[in-house]
Amino acid sequence: MKNNKKIGILVVAYNAVNTLTKVLDRIPQTVYNEIDEIAVFDDSSKDNTYMITLGYKQVRNAEKLHIYYNEKNLGYGGNQKKGFRYFIDKGFDAVVLLHGDGQYAPEILNEMYNPIIEGRADVVLGSRMMKEFGGALKGGMPFYKFIGNKILSGYQNFRLNMNLTEFHSGYRAYSTEGLKKTNLDNCSDDFHFDTQIIIKANHNNLKIIEVPIPTYYGDEICYVNGMKYAKNIYHTTNEYINTVFGKSKSEVYSEFYVLYPLKLYPYSSHSTVIKKLNAKNNQRILDTGCGDGLFAKHISEENHKSGVDFIPPSANMSRNFKEYYQYDLNNGLPSEIKQKEKFDYVLLLDIVEHLLDQDKILDEAASVLKPDGRIILSLPNIANIYVRLNLLIGRFPYADKGILDRTHLHFYTLKIIKQLVKKHNLEIERINVSPIPIIEVLPGFLKNNLGKFMNWVLYVKALIMKSLFGYQFILTLKKSI
Repeated sequence: MKNNKKIGILVVAYNAVNTLTKVLDRIPQTVYNEIDEIAVFDDSSKDNTYMITLGYKQVRNAEKLHIYYNEKNLGYGGNQKKGFRYFIDKGFDAVVLLHGDGQYAPEILNEMYNPIIEGRADVVLGSRMMKEFGGALKGGMPFYKFIGNKILSGYQNFRLNMNLTEFHSGYRAYSTEGLKKTNLDNCSDDFHFDTQIIIKANHNNLKIIEVPIPTYYGDEICYVNGMKYAKNIYHTTNEYINTVFGKSKSEVYSEFYVLYPLKLYPYSSHSTVIKKLNAKNNQRILDTGCGDGLFAKHISEENHKSGVDFIPPSANMSRNFKEYYQYDLNNGLPSEIKQKEKFDYVLLLDIVEHLLDQDKILDEAASVLKPDGRIILSLPNIANIYVRLNLLIGRFPYADKGILDRTHLHFYTLKIIKQLVKKHNLEIERINVSPIPIIEVLPGFLKNNLGKFMNWVLYVKALIMKSLFGYQFILTLKKSI
């Protein structure tokens, strides 16, 4: 142990009979004294890697060395998953990934794990692009790999809003606490596992630092198909971006999928409601169907915010709400809310169409309003031109979200909404309308210019012909006198 932390070295090996024992010999005695275990995971090598390593353990009397053989080849990523679970299950605090082919220097293992056991990092990435050891080219990295590394890392930094010198080194260390927060099960078993774990660590706000490492290229066999690897990196990065922005749900990043992401561009339903709520402070606001509190985060902290949804409480909820109630809105509002002080605003945003009993939630929302309080209700417009044109050609394209969300139990036109409101003794104080969200499907470089212009044009059309071009209706309701 060092600093009362258990340190493990995970050595991933495949057909490394000529290099693995040399790698183990290069581990400094000072490092060997500080670590608790070296675990070699032989990924079903076709040579004698496993037998040679067993012999090495006996000859060197290496008590801290343990060797494991995968009966079936798990792949580069799959082998790491098995190794990381091993160290997590054994209660280790830090684990360093070391390759058995000799490409990364065991001599600086302590530089990899020290930031973790000192509490300065959750993830430590070794970078060959940093200049302390002369840089990648001087270390023998082929020029085409250097250029490919630079292009891929630059693209990923741009897309992920990160600032790493290198994404593609396999020399790295992790805190096991950080690994526990990271879903590895749905990650690839291929070589781009390394990128996926960085993306997930960054999303989970783990502290990532880089340390310089020397570059070495010898006569080891490379099992990475460069073009396939680059393609996988490009696709997995885009899969993550599309998932967190709710455009599509990737299996790899499914835990980050936002079904209803915030729409904060001009004239959207969210920006319209936020503008209205932030016009005054010191208001009591109830957000029903609040999700993880993404919307509430944009409402001024000067207001008293309460949330209701069926999902378990989270850290975001505690930051964004004074009170959160876990409750099934199909049953109306929780009794605790009805016993508290009344609200200035009750928000029914994108929720009523999902509930079995729309009448119950509207009645109970009105019952917890102050005399001069308001309900803000947003509902999709089934009479939108997109739906009409699809029906014209015999299509009703259900989707994961939007007007034709397959979880919608009710469908609304403006006339139906007016009838519903009147039925519950509510009056419409104002009707806002949002345009077809074309801006959401445009590439990023078009959103700020052409996208905003097209969004404005569609908004003007929606104002003139609400029933035809309106995407959502946002109604401000008050109790009838």
